Amino acid sequence: MNNSYDALSTLRQEAEEVLTQNILPFWLQQIQDHEHGGFYGQMTGSYQLNKEADKGAILNARILWSFSAAYRVLGNEEYLEAATRAKDYFIDHFIDHEYGGVYWSLDYKGQPQNTRKQFYAIGFAIYGLSEYARATGDREALDYALQLFDCIEEHAFDTENNGYIEALDRHWQPLADMRLSELDANYPKSQNTHLHIIEPYTNLYRTLREMQSAQECAYVPIIGSVLPIDIAASPETLLKVEAALRNLIDIFTDHILNADTHHLDLFFDMDWTRGAGHLESYGHDIECSWLLHEAALVLGDKQVLKKVEPIVQMVAQASEKGQRPDGSMIHEANLDTGFADDDLHWWVQAENVVGWLNIYQYFGDEEALQKALCCWQYIKQNLIDWEHGEWYWSRHADGSLNLDDDHAGFWKCPYHNSRMCLEIIERFG
Repeated sequence: MNNSYDALSTLRQEAEEVLTQNILPFWLQQIQDHEHGGFYGQMTGSYQLNKEADKGAILNARILWSFSAAYRVLGNEEYLEAATRAKDYFIDHFIDHEYGGVYWSLDYKGQPQNTRKQFYAIGFAIYGLSEYARATGDREALDYALQLFDCIEEHAFDTENNGYIEALDRHWQPLADMRLSELDANYPKSQNTHLHIIEPYTNLYRTLREMQSAQECAYVPIIGSVLPIDIAASPETLLKVEAALRNLIDIFTDHILNADTHHLDLFFDMDWTRGAGHLESYGHDIECSWLLHEAALVLGDKQVLKKVEPIVQMVAQASEKGQRPDGSMIHEANLDTGFADDDLHWWVQAENVVGWLNIYQYFGDEEALQKALCCWQYIKQNLIDWEHGEWYWSRHADGSLNLDDDHAGFWKCPYHNSRMCLEIIERFG
């Protein structure tokens, strides 16, 4: 037990140092766009800053989340300044104030570039805006988060088969190509989009509950009760978000989870028939194991937790198929073709650490702690860019460094790695 305590104490200290001295300073010092506002859209793997790159909704929403969460946990005013900058830019430029929702991308000057409505991106906007509201009590951010929640529920929810579709055009009309990226299969539903809808819905629900609790503070001596004053959202809104969160938990346990393998299937037709063959994404498995658990914990329903917690452990165990002896985890595999993406991506390693720490924290599994610590050693030795700041995109399976993919960009954001550090700080502080 003492050894575990010492290891966790060291891990917490190292995680805070990496967050505050490596990850966040990179984005503060090198990626802020002081000419056109917001943040630059790309720095290549060879450190070339592309000031005219398109600005993606994913990158900017994740920047918003990262600095909001860092401010909430650590209280650094510089983080609040960056979070506010991200919030204001996102609201002013990424939100479609005419038709609702969020633009997929802007040009470098902040004008709409790709106006499609990808619900994955809208989910991340909710995640960032709700975290800003959680950190600051800001009503504007909360109102926009709730508006975007309504957009998803109105336009993406499948009332016949349950679940959420991938994308629509700017005017909420169907698209022939709904893919999140060129790497994805073109199916109307995916595990990835559902994962990043349950994630913001969890945070939105938690934020609403916390803000409501903070405002229920007027004690009336004669009545002897606590009365709500200026509650941030109506009880009806809270119940609506709660119902959506409950339903998403059931979607994962009843549709996305493969009951035979305990992996999460990746792509689906409207009726939940699995598409694109037998695919396994080990990074998403381990990430989902703790995010699904978090959703159930935040919901606070004992019966839901009783259903979810065995699944959480089974999904984490299934992800071990992608684990390597050095503690790292490969990305994914296609069982039909035998192809495995065995690059060691930064985001997979970050989620690998959190996933196993979650198993250790809640289920007392000492082996899970060792898996997390082993992966952290791999990250320190192979993925953190100690010279330039931030983390490399990946190492190839042979150990060589991947400098072809971005150091910062549309998909390379301060989110998985900063969240890993913040989870460690909050869980073991």
